[in-house]
Amino acid sequence: MTTETAAKRNTQKLQRAIVDGLEDVKAQDIQVFDTEHLSSLFERVIVASGTSNRQTKALAASVRDAVREAGFPKPRIEGEANGEWIIVDCSQAVVHIMQPTFRSYYHLEELWGEKPVRLKFGASKPVTESPAAARAATTKTPAKKAPATKTPARKIAGGKSVMRGARGASAASAVKSGSTPPVKPAATKLKTVVVSKPARKAPATAKRGAASAKAGAPRKSRQRKA
Repeated sequence: MTTETAAKRNTQKLQRAIVDGLEDVKAQDIQVFDTEHLSSLFERVIVASGTSNRQTKALAASVRDAVREAGFPKPRIEGEANGEWIIVDCSQAVVHIMQPTFRSYYHLEELWGEKPVRLKFGASKPVTESPAAARAATTKTPAKKAPATKTPARKIAGGKSVMRGARGASAASAVKSGSTPPVKPAATKLKTVVVSKPARKAPATAKRGAASAKAGAPRKSRQRKA
C-alpha cells in the first residue's frame, strides 16, 4: 500500500468519524467538501447546523469524542463559549457547527463547496442487538400451560357428591350460589291394584233343581167372588 493510498483512507476514516459524531446528536444539513485543491492545510471541510447553543455545544463534544475513539489526536475547539459558531479543528478536516442564521449569513458553501463529497448518512453504524436480545429472538420459550386444578367434591343433601365437570356443572354452580341443587327424581313405586275374582256361576243342574222346586210349590187358589 502506497503512502498516498494510506493517507486517503486515513482521511476517509476521519470524515466518517466526524459525520457519525454529528449524527449522534441529530445535526441538521450535514455537508462535506473536498478542499485538497484549495488549501494545503486541510483536506476536508464539514458544515452542519444546530438549532440552539446547547445543541451546537453538544455537537462539538460529540465530534471530539468520536474522533478520539477513531484513534486520531484530540481536536481543538473554538467558539464554544457562545455556541453560535463553533469550529472543531481535526487537523486534516475542519468542522463548522453553526446556527441557521449564521450559516445562511456567512454561507461557507460558496467558499469551500466546489467539490462536495457524497456520503451515506447513517450507514456506518449498523444497529446491532445485544447478545441477550439475540438469544431471546432465536430461542422461543414454549408457552406454559395452566395446571389443571382439581376441585374437591362437595357433599349435598342425600349424601351424594357433586363434582365440577361437564355433567356436574349445573350442580356445582347451584352449590356455589347456595341454592338447592337439582336432585334426581326418586323411582316411582308401582301401585298394586287388587282385582277381585268374578263370582263363580252356579252349575246348570243347580238351576234346574231350583226351577223344579219352584214349580212344586203350592199355588194360591183364587176364589171367585159369588
